Amino acid sequence: MTKRLVSLLMAAALCLLALAPAFAEDDTVPASAGYYYVYTENGKVLNVRDTPNGTVVGALKYGTRVYCYYNESGWALIDFKYNKPGYGVGTYACFVSSRFLQRTKPAPRSTATATSVPAVASISDPLDELNREFASARDVVPFRITVRPTRASGWVNLRWAPSMSTEVMATYGANSQLLVIKETANWYQVEDQDTGNVGFIKKEFVIR
Repeated sequence: MTKRLVSLLMAAALCLLALAPAFAEDDTVPASAGYYYVYTENGKVLNVRDTPNGTVVGALKYGTRVYCYYNESGWALIDFKYNKPGYGVGTYACFVSSRFLQRTKPAPRSTATATSVPAVASISDPLDELNREFASARDVVPFRITVRPTRASGWVNLRWAPSMSTEVMATYGANSQLLVIKETANWYQVEDQDTGNVGFIKKEFVIR
């Protein structure tokens, strides 16, 4: 009787071992996961979004090495540190366009090319300023605005966050049209429907 029980236990153990690889396959890392490098045209920054095609929450510089958990369907999932409204500064799951990623490290930009790229300002404002603006954000029924610089020949900057010290994503001259999708106390969050850029523009430099 004892020998038969031992035999049954051994058979059950062998069955479990045979099934183990099948369970392990469910936890395999996607083939597209791994380190990638940012490779953008003209050395521009790559927008980081909270969801695919969502709000821009930051940017990665040309040549930045970043780990992607998967890189499929035109979007790559990464970890990115930023000030998330309602949560504060931390590292959150974000997305970047796969179009501007490559496995190999890109060659450095030449001096001649680099000088043609607008300088990118670093974030220097206190976090409480950003927190106040984000806290005042509210949804709106989308509407169009017209850019009105202080000088007719001037331009207005589109920034990735509602602060004059955050990075400039693009510039717009007088009479440029943008679509407002949200607003804060002093800024509009807008979308450029020609380029797909989403960022913030100061209310005082636009008209409805």
